[in-house]
Amino acid sequence: MVVDYKKNGRVAIITLNRPEVLNAINAELGHELNEAMKDFRDDPNLWVCIITGAGEKAFSAGADIRGFRPGPREATIAVERVRADQIWKPFIAAIHGYCLGGGLELTLTCDLRIAADNARFGLPEIKVGVIPAGGGMSRLPRFIPRAKAAEILLMGQFIDAEEAYRIGLINKVVPRDQLMTTATQWAEAICDAGPLQTRAVKEVMIRGYNMPLDDSLRLEREIADRIRNSEDFLEGTRAFVEKRKPQWKGK
Repeated sequence: MVVDYKKNGRVAIITLNRPEVLNAINAELGHELNEAMKDFRDDPNLWVCIITGAGEKAFSAGADIRGFRPGPREATIAVERVRADQIWKPFIAAIHGYCLGGGLELTLTCDLRIAADNARFGLPEIKVGVIPAGGGMSRLPRFIPRAKAAEILLMGQFIDAEEAYRIGLINKVVPRDQLMTTATQWAEAICDAGPLQTRAVKEVMIRGYNMPLDDSLRLEREIADRIRNSEDFLEGTRAFVEKRKPQWKGK
């Protein structure tokens, strides 16, 4: 297995597990990652997912270029794509070492990004005759200033964790030995909130991002009305009044 998939209570942990090649993404890893993400999406007992990489050197160095072939991309990587930003449950990327190419593109689909202090980020595809067509060219300029995105994209430039934090690419930098502890703490903090509510917030953030403001506000109201008709809405308000911890059902 080149993807290690574990369930720890409400939290799923997906680990890219090809450390001997810096967790490079080939068709096998892409398929197993896809299957793990579908299982997380469809399991009502799982509320948050952490994605990380095995070993000490890399989250992922990107696509395994040894598998590249000329021709359409679909003919090279015939894998059904299930993206983290198509699943309304929250995703946390726990990043260490090299986070390059397709590895960085994977983290850009996550909602929160925590980096170890040894992390290095980049989209170096342009230097090996390809382009970052897994979302890097489209997402990166949306997440950080366009001029900084251009440096990374046009020159294949690497940046370290502190620079990634400074420009807003990641949420937090922590010592390497605290990476998974911090990611787990963040996942548990999300689980303290109602699962329907966190999914609603993510849905509005993503769907509303490219909408005109009035349309996004209308979407907010529609989803808020849906939440107000849930069991968890009643439980949350009752728990607040009764000064106790709510018992969420996800219903």
